Amino acid sequence: MEALCFSGCKVQFLALVCKNTSFFGIRRLSGMCLIGKLTCSHTSLQVRVAAGSARPASLLGALSSSGSKSFSSGRFAQQCFYSDFNVPPSAEFVARPVGICSLFKLPIRTSAEGLDAAFVGIPLDTGTSNRPGARFGPRHIRAESVMVRRFNPSTRTDPYHSLVVADIGDVDVNLYDLKDSCGRIRKAFQTIVANGCFPLTMGGDHTITYPILQAVAEKHGPVGLVHVDAHTDTGDQALGEKIYHGTPFRRCVDEGLLDCKRVAQIGIRGSSYSQDPYQYCWDQGFRIVLAEDCWMKSLVPLMAEVREQMGDGPVYISFDIDGIDPAYAPGTGTPEIAGLTPAQALEIIRGCRGLNIIGCDLVEVAPMYDLTGNTALLGANLLFEMLCALPGVKST
Repeated sequence: MEALCFSGCKVQFLALVCKNTSFFGIRRLSGMCLIGKLTCSHTSLQVRVAAGSARPASLLGALSSSGSKSFSSGRFAQQCFYSDFNVPPSAEFVARPVGICSLFKLPIRTSAEGLDAAFVGIPLDTGTSNRPGARFGPRHIRAESVMVRRFNPSTRTDPYHSLVVADIGDVDVNLYDLKDSCGRIRKAFQTIVANGCFPLTMGGDHTITYPILQAVAEKHGPVGLVHVDAHTDTGDQALGEKIYHGTPFRRCVDEGLLDCKRVAQIGIRGSSYSQDPYQYCWDQGFRIVLAEDCWMKSLVPLMAEVREQMGDGPVYISFDIDGIDPAYAPGTGTPEIAGLTPAQALEIIRGCRGLNIIGCDLVEVAPMYDLTGNTALLGANLLFEMLCALPGVKST
């Protein structure tokens, strides 16, 4: 196999050409070069992402006329493209198991610089109170994400031709020190947010939302919150510890990170240690939507009310996979029966479209409790829906 890097007036390309077989694809990978550069003098040439909008002969002709190495057109399939965006390859041309395991088979970048939105993993479960394993969530969500395609026909959204998106890898957490990990997460997200990038995060346990919101609030001020979960995560302490996955939103309130009148917690349920487990939330002005109030109904009317509650201010979406009933998402650490359905989850996220969303996370996927992979697959699809709901994503 030959690896060749094409360099033009706007972006840099990596072309993978397999001798005696077929062309695998051309992708934008800014800043990367495996072997060498070929200069194309025809800088106006645009080979678009849509198959057929430009033929391989155009690229071959440009390369030949520039004096560069010539290729046999028999090596090229009908899908070659040039784009200012990072568009995942189609399984019609690149087999799903092929390539490095990134979310949605997006390019892997080392930073959020130049990106509109970035997927980032936080493989941390040191704050877990029951079953551990969410540290493996990002890895398995990435693996299952190969089934998620480019467009969202249901919402008519086209995220990859609207925003420049990439997978920027994982935060380098400290599995032996939760407080140190929170500091590392905060620092990483300060950099992401400073680049004007929307962070879309794969957890990891729900502790991670606390340092993320510390970084987000530094830029945006107190934010509104759409929080889907079986639990309110507003405990004060456990075993003498103030920071774990049951306390992130209590800590956020303590530090003034939330605009409490613009907080909605949806899917809350389960037994409790007190008669009034939601009193703290009500005292802060949170809206609590119990799971039993969602049973057997569409949540479209609810989300109309949530949009009105959120208004025009900045909004963060935090989605704990245990908000979904464990019949659909058993791969989590603190499952609670009688939860939301995947269809209701889609209604919630799609109902956030039009809000001033400034970041999202999907947490608490613990893959070893679901050997089917369906929990991670659901998580990947929910992250795609979050991407489609971001400001700036075009509808067709």
